[in-house]
This record gives sequence, C-alpha cells and structure tokens, in this order.
Amino acid sequence: MSHAVRIRSKAETSKIWSQWSLWETLPGLDTSNRSGPQIFPKEKVLAEGSNITLCCIGGKGQTIKEFSVYPTVDVVKRTKSQVRLLTVGNLSHDKGSNIHVYCSDEDKGSHEAAFFVGKPPDTPKDFSCQTQDMKRVTCTWRKEETYLYGRNSPQYTLSKTSSQKMALCEASCPEQCSCSWDIGQQRIWNVTVTVENPLGKKSATDVFDVKHRVYPTAPFQVWEDCRDTEMTLHWNYKNTEIELFCQTEVVQPDGKVELHNSSVADSRRVTVRGLRPHTEYTARVRCAAARHFWRWSEWSQPLTARTKEGTPSGKLDIWREITPVFGGRNVTLFWKQTPSFQANGKIISYEVTWEKIEDDSQPESISFSSVYNSTRIFLDNHSYRISVMAKNNVNFSLPSILIISRATDNSTEELKEGQVNGTDDGIFLSWEPRSIYDSYIIDWCNFPRLQPCDLQWKRFGPNISSAVISSAAFVPGVRYKFHIYGSVASRASLLEKKIGYLKELPPHLDPIVRKVDLTYNSVTLSWDSYLTNESEPGFVRGYHVYVSPIQGNCNLKGSKKHILSDESELCKYTIENPEEKRYTVKHLMPNTKYKIVVKAFTGGGETPIVNFRYIDTPYNSNMLYFIFLLVIVPMLVAAICHWKMKWVKEWCCPVIPSPNKSKVLSFKEFKMDSEKVLKINDCLPDTLAVDSNADAHNPVTWSPVSSTPTEDNTDGHNSSWIYSSENVARDFPPTATPQTHTCFENFAYSSPLGAESDPYQIPETLEAGKINQAVVLYQPQCYIDIFHEDAASAIRETGERKNSLKYISQTDVCWLGGRL
Repeated sequence: MSHAVRIRSKAETSKIWSQWSLWETLPGLDTSNRSGPQIFPKEKVLAEGSNITLCCIGGKGQTIKEFSVYPTVDVVKRTKSQVRLLTVGNLSHDKGSNIHVYCSDEDKGSHEAAFFVGKPPDTPKDFSCQTQDMKRVTCTWRKEETYLYGRNSPQYTLSKTSSQKMALCEASCPEQCSCSWDIGQQRIWNVTVTVENPLGKKSATDVFDVKHRVYPTAPFQVWEDCRDTEMTLHWNYKNTEIELFCQTEVVQPDGKVELHNSSVADSRRVTVRGLRPHTEYTARVRCAAARHFWRWSEWSQPLTARTKEGTPSGKLDIWREITPVFGGRNVTLFWKQTPSFQANGKIISYEVTWEKIEDDSQPESISFSSVYNSTRIFLDNHSYRISVMAKNNVNFSLPSILIISRATDNSTEELKEGQVNGTDDGIFLSWEPRSIYDSYIIDWCNFPRLQPCDLQWKRFGPNISSAVISSAAFVPGVRYKFHIYGSVASRASLLEKKIGYLKELPPHLDPIVRKVDLTYNSVTLSWDSYLTNESEPGFVRGYHVYVSPIQGNCNLKGSKKHILSDESELCKYTIENPEEKRYTVKHLMPNTKYKIVVKAFTGGGETPIVNFRYIDTPYNSNMLYFIFLLVIVPMLVAAICHWKMKWVKEWCCPVIPSPNKSKVLSFKEFKMDSEKVLKINDCLPDTLAVDSNADAHNPVTWSPVSSTPTEDNTDGHNSSWIYSSENVARDFPPTATPQTHTCFENFAYSSPLGAESDPYQIPETLEAGKINQAVVLYQPQCYIDIFHEDAASAIRETGERKNSLKYISQTDVCWLGGRL
C-alpha cells in the first residue's frame, strides 16, 4: 500500500534537529491496477517459537472478505476494508510443519501462500575423524532434526579449516552423517564441518594426527583349538601395517561373560584356561592399536566351541529303599547327579558294586545304561557295602558308598507318625538333632498314590534341624510321608516319621450318624469312626454339629451362630477331639422339629452343608405329669364324685325325707289348704338320743306366748323346743322320777297344723298351740332312745326325767350319727 515519507537530520554532537523535508509519497499495491489480493511477507521459512504478522492487500478498489490460517493457530486480527493483518504467535511444528494462509476479496479473487516452520541447525555433535588403513580418513557426526525437508533441509560441508571454500568430501546422512577422503601423505589434519539451512548456520572443528586415530577392522577367520579345560583361539585381520593387540570375550553356559586380553602385541591368538570339560562356550575377538589406543574394532563373528571330555568330578548322590522279604531284603538303589557332581562328558553307564562286610567274599557288580537311575538287588541279612560310580568316555567317577546294616528286629517301624504343616513354599519339617550323626537324609514320594512313587531324597548338614521340602509335584489334598534318617559313616538310621499336606482340603464325606437318641429337650448323636486313611485330603481336626429349628432362628445356649450362603442361621457346636464319636445337644424345645447335621473338618475347613437330618423332639413327660396332677386328677375326682354323688351325699349329708313323697300323704283326708299332711303316729323318728342325767337337773319350761324358750337355748338353734311333759311315757310303766328326753326337729315338716291333731301333744300346751297356730310348725315329738345300748336299764330313769325333755335340731344329726 502507499506510504508517505519525510526526513530530518542533526549533528552527532548537537541536540537540535533540522527541519522536516517535504512529504514523498510512494505508491503501493492499493493504488495499482492489480485485480487480485496479495499476501506478505514473501519469506516462506519461519523459525519455531517466533511471531509473524501476515498481511493481505486487496486489489484496487476491492475489500478483503476472508483472511484465514490453517491449521488453526492463535492469531490476532486487525482489519481494514482493503488491508487485513493477522499476527501468529509462538510458531510450532507440533501443529504441522506447514502453515497455509488464505485470502479472498469480494470480487472472488483469492491468494494462497504456504509457510514452513522449522529449527535453525545446531552445532554438529560427536564430530570425530579416524582411519582403518592409514590411507583414508572418515569423519562422523550425529544428525540433528530441524523439521525442514527438501530444499530447506540442512546442508553439510566438510573442509579444511584453513580453506572452507573447498570441500573435502560430500557428506551422507542416512542415520549418522559421515564423510571420507584420501589423506595421501598428510598426517596432521584440521577439518571443519558446517551445517546450514534457511534459518541459520553452525560448524564444528577437529584437529588430529592420523596415527592416533586408528580404528582397526574386525578380525576374521576365527577358529579354535580345544582341550578339556582350555581353548586357544586364532584369527586374522587385514591391517598388517599397524601393531595391534586383541581382546577375547568368552560366554559361559550360565551367561557369565569373561574377557581375556592377549599378552603379546600383534599376536593373532589367545589361550583361555580354567574351562570345564565337555562344555560349550561362545567366543569372539576385537582389536585396537597397541601404541596409540583410540577405540576397539568391531567384534568378530561369534564362534561356538566345546571343550573335550574329562574324568567325572565329584560323587553321585545315592539312596536306598529296603523291603524285608523271606530270607533277606530287597534293596532298591537310587542315584542322581548333584550340583557338585560334574560328569565332564557324556555318561555312558553306571557301575553298582556290593560286598559283605563280615567276610572276605568277592564283591558283585553290575553295569547299567545311563538311561537308568535305579536298580533293585537282593541281599541276605548280613551287612553290605554298596558303591555306585558313573562312567564317561574317559574314566569312572569316585565311588559313592552306602552301608546296609545287618537285618535285626528293628523297633523303628513302630515310630509314631508326626503331623506337619504346609507353607506357601513347601512342607515344613523339623526334627530333634543328634550329635552322633554327620548328616541327615529326608526321603518322600512325589506321587504317593502311584507305583513306582518317584522316591526323592535330600541331604542336610549336621547342624540343621529343620527344612522346607518343596517339589513341583506337590499338590493340595495329597498326603505325603516323610522319613528322617541320621547318617554316620555312610550308615543311615531311621529317626522320625512325618506326614503332612502341602495344603489341606475339606473332607470328602460327612460322618455317618448311626444313632439318634431324643428327649424332650436334647438329642444325642452317635456316628461311626471317621476314616483317616491316606486318601483323605486333610487331617480330621474335629467335628461341627449344626442345629436349627425348622421355623425361626437358633439361639441355643452354648452354641455359636453360623450363617449359610442363603442367609439362614444355624447353631454351631465344635468338637475339637477327632476321636469323639458322640455328642449331645441340649436346651432344645419340646415338641419341635429341628434340622441337624454333623460335619468333619480339617485344616482346610469343611464341605458346604447340603443335606440335613430332621428330628422331632417329644412332649415333656414331666410337664404332662404336672398337667395330669393339676387337671386330670381333679377331673377324675370330680367324675368319681359325680358318679358316687348319692353315696357321698348319704355319707356326708343324709337325705331328709320329703313329706310330699311319702305314701301316707296319698290320702285325700290329709290335706289342708292344698298342703299334704303327714300323720305323725305312722312314722318312726330318725334318731332318738338320751341325754345324760346332768341335763335332768336343768328343767326348761315352754312359753306358749313367745313360742321360744324361757331361757337361752344351749344348743344354739332358735327352732329348738324344750318343755316338760307328764304323759310322754304313756307306753311305759309310770314312774315317780321325772325323765329328760331329747327330740329332733325335721324342717321338712313345715305344715302349719293345729296341735290337736297330735295325740301326743302335752295338754298344758294345747291351748297355746291353737292360739299360735299360724306361727307354730310341726311340734317335735319325744321318744325314748330305745336304740341306745343302755335303753333297757334306763326305763326307770326315763320316767323320772319325763318332765325335763330336751329337743335338738335335726341339722346336727350327721354329727350325732357320726358319734352314734
């Protein structure tokens, strides 16, 4: 776009400026006749991290419609109608090494531009120069990333420092940059490498003596010369003008690396000693300048070689299993190679020899192929010395000795088996140490349920009294047997027996309950002895008894709660004695249905509860007896009483005759005012009693007006009538002595009859009876107690007591009858 410019000046030492010049206008693109927009600046390569302001100027008379950047970056826009500005800050190649700018005007004219974001070059790293043949030098340095490619990529130039305009060689940078040239006769060099791109330029310098920068080529044609314990390596190399020394790398079978340097300069061989016989090794060689060491050459191709065989070193580890048979013993011998045993070759056979100790008999021997590791021989009951040797193509190993003692009645077979526990690492064993033994041996079977069982053994020093036995063959739920032996002078004695599991599992079966004894509040369970043979997956530690009512939860005294997977609740009893075969569950409720089960448990727990046994507790007999006493007995007594009511009533309270039921009342002339009247002279009294003579001295007279006694009634009955009569004993001979009579009142005779109907009524009281006829009831009659045993002798006294007759109410008959 157009710009107007003016200028002024001042002297360097003055502070006064001159006058401004006239404005000078420089026409821009906005005044030109160009039709389309144009983008500035013109530079196309931008430095990473910098800021740039982009400008788009529209054609003459055109307004900018769109001005944008892709990919999207942070921009600041400043807008005019014909000119637009975009400021892009902190340029980065992360969003793309290229930035595309687009500008268009309202006349659909457009302009696009591309800018490249990269880094200026850095100083070349690891710049160095070296030679392999003293004829040609190669310089190398590390390639750096600038994110600029094509014609903008870095350009490398290698030249003498004194004349950088003349390049020594053309650099090649596939991964690492290098450049080579012929040195001729020049030995001292000062070279510079320069790297340049549109954003900058850097250089590095190296000054060197060619003799001090020798980098030999890798040795070739490597071969070996082996013996049983040493190996000599030979090689060749191309550079025969340079004095070299070499280094050999030997890789052991276990991966350990050993380096061996040649002791003589310019030597083309090295001898490696201390190797194992019949062992495979891997070796390679590298060399460097002997006088001015610069760096090692590349390694030669690796060589694999095997040393020759040697005599086996060490002894075999041997063991035995003794089985008594008729006439002797079957001895099964086992042998294996231990880490201390070195076959030093290929074992081709094993030699087994045995001989008697007691006499000088000739030893017997037998040879086995190397594929065998055990054999069985028969020995009589004498002591024997057994030896086993391994043989390779060179010689035999040292013999391993084992003494078999004389067969005797040995009590070690009766040793009790101790239980041991498994751990995460194996099965832990411990034993009581004995000072007389120089070692201990533990043997076991990896597969105790198979034959052969794969017998294994392990030896321990004299100061060890515990060990963890581990094996890849150990599995949970299998019982393993261990025998612990003490050994002295190759003679072993059984000390202890152990049995254990790597991990115990729950029992396979539940105890079989054979008997259930029930009471109203308890149940006694009896079960068979639980099988504890080798097939069991664990040691039975005891039993659990589970009880629960069918309805509701269990809260029996002395039990613990046990929650099943279905959230149901049981009462749990623990029996920690595995020999116990009987248990009683108490505190049950009478007449209740329960479910019950007995489970055996091991160190691995118990199997889930699946099946229950159901029981019904009976009624409480004591409670029934109590109920019987409280209810049944009274009911029986009441029933009996009801059944014998007449007898009871007659016994306790005799029935009073009813006048209405008497036959004498069946005549019509004996009615008065609709009441039946009993004719007294036709009836016999119930009871007559004769009072004592003392009563005769207290005569009582009757008052006809009040119809009550003239003095207090001694019997306590207001209805008692006590009076004197002169004619009461009309049927007996008269006597001059007055008599006292006792009369009984019968309340059932309640008819208000006149006294005239009574032929025995006393004349003196007749008138009073007529006057008080409405209130006077039946008059008591007087009878002599003719039923008393003293009646016959008392006739005379009766006549004397007739004037003192005493009446007693018949309500006391039951008591008198009891006494009579």
